[in-house]
Amino acid sequence: MSAQAGRRVLVTRAASQSGKLSEALRGIGIVPVDVPVLEIQPPESYDALDAALRQLPSYDWLLFTSMNSVVSFQVRAMDLGVSLTNLKPQIAAVGKATAQALETLLHLKVALTPGEYVAESLVAELKDEAAGKRVLLARAAIARDVIPDALRSAGATVDVVDAYRNVMPGKAPEQLRAAIASGLDAATFTSSSSVTHLAEAARAARIAFPLDGVAAVSIGPITSETLREHDWEPAAEADPHDIAGLVQAVRRVLGDGAQIS
Repeated sequence: MSAQAGRRVLVTRAASQSGKLSEALRGIGIVPVDVPVLEIQPPESYDALDAALRQLPSYDWLLFTSMNSVVSFQVRAMDLGVSLTNLKPQIAAVGKATAQALETLLHLKVALTPGEYVAESLVAELKDEAAGKRVLLARAAIARDVIPDALRSAGATVDVVDAYRNVMPGKAPEQLRAAIASGLDAATFTSSSSVTHLAEAARAARIAFPLDGVAAVSIGPITSETLREHDWEPAAEADPHDIAGLVQAVRRVLGDGAQIS
């Protein structure tokens, strides 16, 4: 029996997006404990996104940082009757899943996906190309300003629009309390928001944070930094920074470094 068999690992992703991670963990004998601390909701206003959609031909680049922004972009374009075929702007995506969503849902060709699935890597590969260009960034409300700040410094004109919001589900504190009562060996984090929302859920449930005796496993450097800001040193960080890498990191933490087939 492998070292991780029967171990319990917290999955904090939104309920609509947790399946892939939970199934992968279950496939190697781990018991995924789903406590969604993120819920995807519309932005406070669609005004900025709608205005940008109506003037898409004026942009040189469209940037997407998550699959959620792709879905929201598609829905609003359909509602407004804006065609996404034969677009003038080139497309850039942070991460393989986001690129796949663009190609599958919107049938758009992605011109740039950085080697590292983080904002800083996208900036490094795009800043020379974006100089003097007009860029549209569709993202979550209250996201980090790494991309727009860096591209503006490189000479680009950047419009940032809120495509969706991440909020904490009302049931999260109660679900977290139950999960801890049953025991947890590790907790997985796929974004900075998953860290901050779990901390919020813990406060609401009157549970000490970081979670005592639970190993934190992060999907990438920005999420790891957010964990450290909450005094929780990651036990491991995914490499590559995707779901497969996260599962592999969980295996390392739980004592089985064998490769996943």
